[in-house]
Amino acid sequence: MSSSIPLSDITVPGPSDVEVDLEGRWVLPGLWDHHVHFGQWAMASRRLDLSSASSAAHVASLVRERLASSPPEAGTVLLGAGFRDGLWADAPSIDLLEFGDVPVALVSGDVHSLWTNRAMLRMLGRPESDWWLREQPAFDLNRELSAVPAEVLDRWAIEAAAAAAARGVTGIVDFEMEDAPGSWARRFGAGFSGLRVKAAVYPHTPELPAVASALFEIGPYKLFTDGSLNTRTAWCDHAYPGTDGHGLPTYGPGELLAAARAGVARGLSPAIHAIGDRAVTEALDVFEALGGSAAVVGGSIEHVQLIEDADLPRFAALGVRASVQPEHAMDDRDVAERYWAGRTGRSFAYRSLLAAGAELALGSDAPVAPLDPWITMAAAVTRSRDGREPWHPEQALTFAAALAASSHDQLGDLVIVESDPFEATNLRDMPVHATMVAGIWTHGPWADR
Repeated sequence: MSSSIPLSDITVPGPSDVEVDLEGRWVLPGLWDHHVHFGQWAMASRRLDLSSASSAAHVASLVRERLASSPPEAGTVLLGAGFRDGLWADAPSIDLLEFGDVPVALVSGDVHSLWTNRAMLRMLGRPESDWWLREQPAFDLNRELSAVPAEVLDRWAIEAAAAAAARGVTGIVDFEMEDAPGSWARRFGAGFSGLRVKAAVYPHTPELPAVASALFEIGPYKLFTDGSLNTRTAWCDHAYPGTDGHGLPTYGPGELLAAARAGVARGLSPAIHAIGDRAVTEALDVFEALGGSAAVVGGSIEHVQLIEDADLPRFAALGVRASVQPEHAMDDRDVAERYWAGRTGRSFAYRSLLAAGAELALGSDAPVAPLDPWITMAAAVTRSRDGREPWHPEQALTFAAALAASSHDQLGDLVIVESDPFEATNLRDMPVHATMVAGIWTHGPWADR
């Protein structure tokens, strides 16, 4: 099936091999999100949305409004998510979240910071100094706060999978920290078949399950080199303005390589989180040190938000995929101009990576950005949002390149859309007519109801 012209006369088998006329719609390969945290995404709509907050004081007012309109049950936590403090004129504090005995916990938009109040800390028996956590301590507490009964999380996940199918998604790589392999094994074991899933493994992931489903795969092996830009923990060659801090490396010398070898020993390809340019160099050095290991095939560096020019050709030379999230460039363009001033020409450098021969894989990092490949591809192609001028348009991808980085050539996976996808203005709000996974309709007029 060609994806370069409208297919006015193609027919696709429907239920009981009935042929259906697509009436001039467009057919494309099924779409993948190559980096999601699916459990967190499934929970996102159930948390207070703080993405509009323009200051710490604004966050406090949004929490106060929620408490007035819909207070949590006694003994439960008011959870919020999505704030980005990188450009705020004021600073978060524990006192701003004082609301009596109501525990409050707020996760940053990049998920690398956690802001709580005294009632929350008392509930958990934690010291007051834990009101602001970053990186692994924040991840650990977020996992604890996100714990819900398995049957509840599975119900939410199935709903989120249906919503993803409605946007043309046929597959995901799930980097959920709380045992993604075990969670998906449970769902597939119960008959789920709405998405293809690759479930990432962390060093703390328990014993890996065996599941008899062609739609389910275990791996890759997730590791971190650094933090994030908004939290100013991305590990960079240059210090952050006004400081002597270069970010926060996750491992000491030699430790990341040892951790990667532990994953290789388990038969898993590393997927290494690296945002700052120093972190990207470190991750590439690890892949180079792993040499010709079979587990390096399929290995990736996740995010690649800032990169030294000299590292661009190393991706192709080492066979390492650049797994990137274009909507982050739209979220972070202003904070990048502040903290990476003078270097933004090599940040979110998708066309430069592609020109250097790198294989790209696009994703969202949901809930950091929406699990919607059309939003992802729109950001990659236009480098613009909300009517603003394109940001570093020289790093934009063509739609054909964005589609190639958002899809796999898998039999029976396709998406049917209503508008011309080669017209950039159609992408962000693309109407999806139907989605098929492994020959089964998962969304649209022919889906099994």
